Amino acid sequence: MRGARQYDGYVSVRVRFAPSPTGSLHLGSALTSVANRRFADEQSGVFILRIDDTDAERSDADAEEAIFRDLEWLGLTWDEGPYRQSERAERHREAAASMRGAETDEEGAVRFGRITLVRPDGRPTYHLASVVDDVDFGITHVIRGKDHLSNQHLHEELTRALGADPPAYIHHGLILGPDGTKLSKRHGASSLGELRDEGFPAEAVRAYLGELDLPRGDVQLDLARLRRLAVEAVGGLGDQELAERVGAPLEVVPAMRGARDLVEARTIADSILTAPVAATTTSPETLQRFRELRERANGQLDAAGAKAILRELKAVGGDLRALRLALTGAERGPELWTVLLALPRDEALRRAEAATP
Repeated sequence: MRGARQYDGYVSVRVRFAPSPTGSLHLGSALTSVANRRFADEQSGVFILRIDDTDAERSDADAEEAIFRDLEWLGLTWDEGPYRQSERAERHREAAASMRGAETDEEGAVRFGRITLVRPDGRPTYHLASVVDDVDFGITHVIRGKDHLSNQHLHEELTRALGADPPAYIHHGLILGPDGTKLSKRHGASSLGELRDEGFPAEAVRAYLGELDLPRGDVQLDLARLRRLAVEAVGGLGDQELAERVGAPLEVVPAMRGARDLVEARTIADSILTAPVAATTTSPETLQRFRELRERANGQLDAAGAKAILRELKAVGGDLRALRLALTGAERGPELWTVLLALPRDEALRRAEAATP
């Protein structure tokens, strides 16, 4: 076929992930992308990114960028692409004109039986573009959700009409909401963007999708499992990495270590770094002693130094609750030694003095 990319000499597996640019990746689409990347890696094959943007009304350039960000956030790289179907319309029309069994109707549309391949205005449809691109790019395996299962027979027919052999089709089960219905925004975790906004680390989402592998049947989203993986992922981040992910100083990391996700980690950091509204303390003697100890420990504290200050305060009957209130404005929070560790000397002294009558 003229204009086609020839891969006759290739013996490796070639797979593709072909999202439509309509917004952040749905969790089911993310499962498909992970499955294709893993399959290519296991077979020493090639993973191709293709943007299926034949539907001009629904396609959006910003949404395409969102897909790239989502894949990069997941840690997924592609070996070829991104190819855009909208840039190959001429090739698709050419293929339709040469396809065995294709006919042009009186309105100028190219049809294959009851299926429209090229619209009267010359725009190729999804079915035509998908099959032509799979043939041209030498796709050996099409791995996708079972919601595409109904397209398999048609796509095999179209492939043969182009004079090529169909790829192997592998359809995996879908991810449903916890209630067993189609995963949607009302479940609060239907897209990678939503999960990212909720503070799930990418490592947790990638691990969860990896555990699902290629489900033969539909699976319900296990948010409890995803949250456990998030805790593990946060705990596994190095100090510098956690600080950068949250956007907080390195000194606040020990206080964030108990966070269940990155949003909670940011909340903990804010609770320490944001100066509280000064309120008169009920234990001025505790704050006075704290100021003496903190002044004596000049410069930035280490963990041992922060714990030593608290031990000395407790030894003289100091009210540690009053100290926490003075430093953070809250009665509860991360371990108090981590608060001392996070606050610069002058800031800690200023907050203690502001609460002292």
